[in-house]
Amino acid sequence: MAKPKKKVKKQKLSPLAARAKAARDKKRAMRSDRKAKKAENQRKRRAAKKKGRKIKGKDYDHKKKKFVTVKKNRGNYGKGTKKEKKR
Repeated sequence: MAKPKKKVKKQKLSPLAARAKAARDKKRAMRSDRKAKKAENQRKRRAAKKKGRKIKGKDYDHKKKKFVTVKKNRGNYGKGTKKEKKR
């Protein structure tokens, strides 16, 4: 029997703060560098699936140029993202 999935808690934001955050996130996601990374990620995932690789639960890491777990990739390998180079 499969393990039940954990539910990720949503941020507790006021409606005003939630709208502001959504606008910030949308603006960030629509930047040309982010669009290029999203497109690259889609190409890599499609190619990996075609080759029969098991990439479920993994993201493409643009620094390491390979698929790694979501936890490692989004957490910057345990270092967090605060100290990452700013644009």
